[in-house]
Amino acid sequence: MNKQPVVLPSRPFDLTGRRAVVTGCSRGIGAATCVALARAGADVAGMYHSDQDAAERTARAVRALGRRAIISKGDTGSREDVDNLADMVVAEWGGIDIWVNNAAALFVKPFLDTTSDDWHGLLSANLHGYFYGCQAAAKRIEPSTGGRIINITSAADVLVIAGLSAYITAKGGIVALTKTIALELGSREITVNAVAPGAIDTPLNAVAWSDSVRETYRDRIGLGRVGTPEEVADVITFIASPASRYITGQEILVDGGLTINGNVGHVNT
Repeated sequence: MNKQPVVLPSRPFDLTGRRAVVTGCSRGIGAATCVALARAGADVAGMYHSDQDAAERTARAVRALGRRAIISKGDTGSREDVDNLADMVVAEWGGIDIWVNNAAALFVKPFLDTTSDDWHGLLSANLHGYFYGCQAAAKRIEPSTGGRIINITSAADVLVIAGLSAYITAKGGIVALTKTIALELGSREITVNAVAPGAIDTPLNAVAWSDSVRETYRDRIGLGRVGTPEEVADVITFIASPASRYITGQEILVDGGLTINGNVGHVNT
């Protein structure tokens, strides 16, 4: 079978003219991702759950870079809200090229104390919302345009933390979803990848971290410091760009060396 030759992009990191959607746009990694994508040239639409002021700050930052911005209030655990955002972007901008599923909640509780309501409530946004987002994007991204679906997972599904059973179950499920639909969407030239942040200084983590937790992370991370949302956002922007065109079905760790560190203090022999 004869295949068309691969056409190399002249500007592989340029997102000019691309239309991106980011869920959880009001703060942390989501807000940083909106700005990073806009800096690379993309127009950015974002969904926020409750903090309208913060979401509007994100939109202003996108517009300050000369790009268009849309913000929409919604719950990623609601298929209707996700589809409404997708339809809004298509109606106003003519299509979608990049979709970043980022919105999530952190839930810390011992497994034996976790109720059914706790479990299903956490999975609603943290897993079901990713299914809704992936499906909304895949149905609206035009085939053969180099579309991107990017799911934000967590280094906690590699280096497991007790007390996060529901959260890590969701993240593990997202990895499985990412790999499966990467194969199904490959013929449409849509890549699907996951980006897994490690210990990142976000408002979400600030709720769960004590000073001792933060100190422990600094000791465990190979680079010796907690990461920033911008450092994760830059990796997401790379995956969104033509430069990543031959990467699909992967979970890319952005953790400063946390998950490779098995040091326990061996002495010299």
